[in-house]
Amino acid sequence: MTKLVDVAAAVILRPDGQFLLGQRAPGTFYPGYWEFPGGKVEPGESPRAALIRELDEELGLEVLAAWPWLVRSHRYEHAHVRLHFFRVPAWRGTLTDRVHAQLTWASAATPTVAPMLPANGPIFSALRLPQFMAITQAAAIGADAQLAALERLFARGPALVQVREAALEPAARARFAAAALELARATGNPLVINADGELARALGAGGVHLTAALLAQTTLRPDFELVGASCHSRAELLRAAELGLDYAVLGPVQPTATHPDRAPLGWEEFTRLTAELPLPVFAVGGMRRDQLELAQSHGAHGMAAIRAAG
Repeated sequence: MTKLVDVAAAVILRPDGQFLLGQRAPGTFYPGYWEFPGGKVEPGESPRAALIRELDEELGLEVLAAWPWLVRSHRYEHAHVRLHFFRVPAWRGTLTDRVHAQLTWASAATPTVAPMLPANGPIFSALRLPQFMAITQAAAIGADAQLAALERLFARGPALVQVREAALEPAARARFAAAALELARATGNPLVINADGELARALGAGGVHLTAALLAQTTLRPDFELVGASCHSRAELLRAAELGLDYAVLGPVQPTATHPDRAPLGWEEFTRLTAELPLPVFAVGGMRRDQLELAQSHGAHGMAAIRAAG
C-alpha cells in the first residue's frame, strides 16, 4: 500500500492576479514539469507551517498571509500525495530560486508553460473561476434594471453570474436569461442557470447551478462545462465534491435580509465546514464587496451576493 504524503502548495499571487510556478529540476521525479511551489509536511508540522518553512527555504520569501483554499489527492507511481493548497497574497523578501530549474509568473486564463504536474493541473480550472458571484433578482427589480446592473458589474471586473429567477414566468425567464448570457459572453464572464438544465441547454449556456434539493437527487455530474451547487451542510459539500462539481456556495454566513429566519453560520463554522475540500466554495449571506479578503482568509474561494448584482 502506497504511503499517503501530505504536501503544502502555494498559489503565490501578485496584485495583477498572476501566480508563481516552478519547473522541476533534473534528477527529481517528473523533471521538466511545472508545479506550484511548496513541499512535504514534516511529522508534527501543520500544512500551514510547512508552507511557511518551504517558501523560506526554497524561495527566500517570508509569508505574511496564507489562506487555506483547496485540498486535492493524487496517486503518482511513486507516492500518493495529498496537496494542501494555500493562497499567498502577501509576502516579503527577494525571490531567490534554490530548487527549481526556473520560475515563471503565469495566468490561469492563458497559461504559457507545460506540462503541469498532474496533481496541479486541475487547480487551473479553480483559478479561472471569478472570485465574485452575482445572483440575479430580475423578478424583484425588473429585467432592464438587472441587465443594466450586470453591465456595471462587468465593467468593474470578472464575475460569475447565477441566473436565479424562479419567480418569473417561463417565457420571461428565458428572455432575461438569454439577454444576460449575451452580456456575459460579450465580456468573457461565465454564467450558470439555476435549477433549469433544459433552459441552459436551449440557450447554449455553459453552466448550471443545482439547488440543495437537486444536489440530493443527482447521481451523475450534469453534462455542462461549469456545474455548481447550493449547500448548507458538510454532507452537501461532500456530495458536491463526490460528483466532481466545479464549485459550491455555502451559507448564510452572516445575517441576511433575503433569509431573515435562517440562523447564520458565522465565519468559524464556515471555515470548519469547508476544511480540506477539493472544490472552491463561495460564501453567501450578508456579503459586502469589501469583505472579499475576510471571506478568503476563512477558506472561501470568493463571495456570492444578490444585492451586489442589482
